[in-house]
Amino acid sequence: MAAQRDDEAGWSAEAARRVWGGAVPLQVHLHDADVTTLPPPPPFLTLGPRIGYLPLLVPIIKAHFSSTLPPGIDTVWFEYKGLPLKWYIPIGVLYDLLCADPERPWNLTVHFRGYPSEILTPCDGEDSVKWSYMNSLKEAAFIITGNSKNVMNMSQADQGALWQSVMKGNLDRYMNISTRLKLGPFEEDCLVRTSSVEGQQGSDEPESPGSGKPCRVPVRLYVRSVQEDLYDLEDALPVGDWESISYINRPFEVRREEGRSYITLEHALKTLLPEFFSSKASRIPDDSETAPQAPDSAPNDDSDVTPRSCEKLESSASSSPQEANVANKGKIVKLVRVQGIEVDMDIPFLWVANNLKNPECYLHICVYVGTRKREPKDGR
Repeated sequence: MAAQRDDEAGWSAEAARRVWGGAVPLQVHLHDADVTTLPPPPPFLTLGPRIGYLPLLVPIIKAHFSSTLPPGIDTVWFEYKGLPLKWYIPIGVLYDLLCADPERPWNLTVHFRGYPSEILTPCDGEDSVKWSYMNSLKEAAFIITGNSKNVMNMSQADQGALWQSVMKGNLDRYMNISTRLKLGPFEEDCLVRTSSVEGQQGSDEPESPGSGKPCRVPVRLYVRSVQEDLYDLEDALPVGDWESISYINRPFEVRREEGRSYITLEHALKTLLPEFFSSKASRIPDDSETAPQAPDSAPNDDSDVTPRSCEKLESSASSSPQEANVANKGKIVKLVRVQGIEVDMDIPFLWVANNLKNPECYLHICVYVGTRKREPKDGR
């Protein structure tokens, strides 16, 4: 058993190194409106860390294009095939979600003017990204432990060091600080560890996943609709707007079931997205059902209050009208991607959660769902 645990620890360490070392090759083009010299500058080639964020690449990209930029205040943003990219979504997730057929290098366009504030929330560079990251970490802590005090009580020095480790991709430094937060690893046997619970009641100390409470895993799902009759994903139509993407926070609560040796990724997804796996998913919505605008805001709460995405942890299978509207058009799951991997649905879910999560402790899952076109009621 000891040898097996050592092997598992070694595999987990290797998985973490691969996740942190993962990168997307980028070819960044300057938008024509920002070009002030002839000939136009060549595109800029770089590697975008999968766990990183596009605004953190701006200093090196701006340096490359500086000689041709017009004077004025920069409002930097990126687009892909006409779609402005949300800056608070990790680069790897954006790539997995928007490139049905992996594009290498990934061709992006950078703008230094004309920020689309009606589509994207404001971004003031690194400070905004750091703030968004820390808020996501607080949300994850709340899901896992029931409060976010472990993150709120971090010293400024530790917060700064943690963020620098993420920015620079320093896994060893990150692990040295993050382990103090007691946010992992997720373990199925935490469900039977109850002897220490009473002694912890009334304590402000955060509980680890193995403290006897049911294990909850922070999950962010990105559900993209593609044509139901699509034979090859490389023929999928580009995403035209963010309304065609469902952005869903649904914590997954691990509940041991009799006769089940472990929880598979497929079982977890059926629980997290029942509308795509149940018979009800095939129902066509009527005219009274409308789809509200997809949310376009990064986490925006610095206080230690219940994050909006965590308010209904006990009913993780529930869905909003927007989610149901997207789901009710069809139910064929065509592809599931995590960290660029088309994951086997039989893989243990907790292995995925422990080894393929992002530094803010969320597991990001991209799901491609085939939807059929809605037919008029009168048959016309």
